[in-house]
Amino acid sequence: MFGKRGNEGFGKSGTPGPAVPPPVVAAQPMATERSAVPVLGETTSAIPKIQPAAPSTTRRRTARTEDYYDTKSQVFSALIDTIDLSQLAKLDTESAREEIRDIVNDIITIKNFAMSISEQEELLDDICNDVLGYGPLEPLLARDDIADIMVNGAGQTFIEVGGKVQESEIRFRDNAQLLSICQRIVGQVGRRVDESSPICDARLPDGSRVNVIAPPLAIDGTALTIRKFKKDKLTLEQLVRFGSVTAEGAVLLQIIGRVRCNIVISGGTGSGKTTLLNCLTRYIDADERVITCEDTAELQLQQPHVVRLETRPPNIEGEGEITMRDLIKNCLRMRPERIIVGEVRGPEVFDLLQAMNTGHDGSMGTIHANTPRECLSRMESMIALGGYSLPAKTVREIIAGSVDVIIQASRLRDGSRRITHITEVVGMEGDVIITQDLMRYEIDGEDAGGRIIGRHTSTGIGRPHFWDRARYFNEDKRLAATLDAMDKN
Repeated sequence: MFGKRGNEGFGKSGTPGPAVPPPVVAAQPMATERSAVPVLGETTSAIPKIQPAAPSTTRRRTARTEDYYDTKSQVFSALIDTIDLSQLAKLDTESAREEIRDIVNDIITIKNFAMSISEQEELLDDICNDVLGYGPLEPLLARDDIADIMVNGAGQTFIEVGGKVQESEIRFRDNAQLLSICQRIVGQVGRRVDESSPICDARLPDGSRVNVIAPPLAIDGTALTIRKFKKDKLTLEQLVRFGSVTAEGAVLLQIIGRVRCNIVISGGTGSGKTTLLNCLTRYIDADERVITCEDTAELQLQQPHVVRLETRPPNIEGEGEITMRDLIKNCLRMRPERIIVGEVRGPEVFDLLQAMNTGHDGSMGTIHANTPRECLSRMESMIALGGYSLPAKTVREIIAGSVDVIIQASRLRDGSRRITHITEVVGMEGDVIITQDLMRYEIDGEDAGGRIIGRHTSTGIGRPHFWDRARYFNEDKRLAATLDAMDKN
């Protein structure tokens, strides 16, 4: 349907294409009627943002050789010379994949490549992914057991599975293909990455977080990092099954979210802060107006009344930047009942604390810190970085009057993730912020396989500081029963 199968493209004297394909981002437009068709890798509205079908993961992928990549390079070049992208753009995903597979099969037959059936199927999948999806990344994105994908240039890709990092066999044709895929990803959210703007944060359609840093800043080729989100969002019940928290601890977290405590989730990189924040937002009442502020939109709330806001980086002239502080200040004028900040990194913490202290109970945010006490110190230092010349005691009073609960998430050395502290902020005593732990995770040792052995323990607090708030929301009896159950265990 789309191939010019006469005297053009792969039908010309049967000679194989070049051993190395032209860089994807520099491909020349096709002649005559296709001269206005965008080339592969450009982000443009001429080709719709097709959601590629997930490649088959049941077939075991064989180890790739140089001959395989050389063959793929020749087939891909012949396909680009043959296919009519303007017509392909009019098809749905499945039809487009079938057309590409038909043409690739013809190319393989005419050029007489010696390939097994399994190799031919893998080649078909790879080329369809190159044209319609995210190229070699597609098999990794289709796997739900991968937490992170780390691409260090075209020839090296690492993945995190079960909390451990391992090298994958996936590689890219060259750095041009890798950069083209990165441009395709960031272009979907209206951002760009190139030599003049080499650092970019973006997201995939499923909410997965993407960071790209391109040459000349990345010396060995474009570095791409994807923090994947599971297709099925985790719940507190699943965290209980995984051992991240006890059943009683999960109920306590439900009550904390339900009674509109102001919550800060603290933890290191990869400790599960955003996952835990997503879990807690499930217990927000459906009639509440919630506004989220994020650098890259990741949160996926299920409530009907949600407004999602996202920051914007400066343009190439250095203008037009919208910071997290701008978003938080603006959302205060939008009549929010809860404000949720995806990640607090700087002076915007002061605006969030002000919002927590001015009638927006139940607001939440995450922050990078290793302990609840360090979380409080980091908030102090971020306020100071904002240029506020307030006495230290005043800053601590603002923090103590705004934050009700700190939930500490940690990634242990065996790769497992645990909620290690549920800590209340009680108030001030002199110049010091007073906290009390409601639950802690204590490490007892490790088993023969190197897995951490530990247990969640209650600290024996029978009447938390937010007891009156729980009674106001008719949750005091359930809170008392939960604390009693924690003591018995």
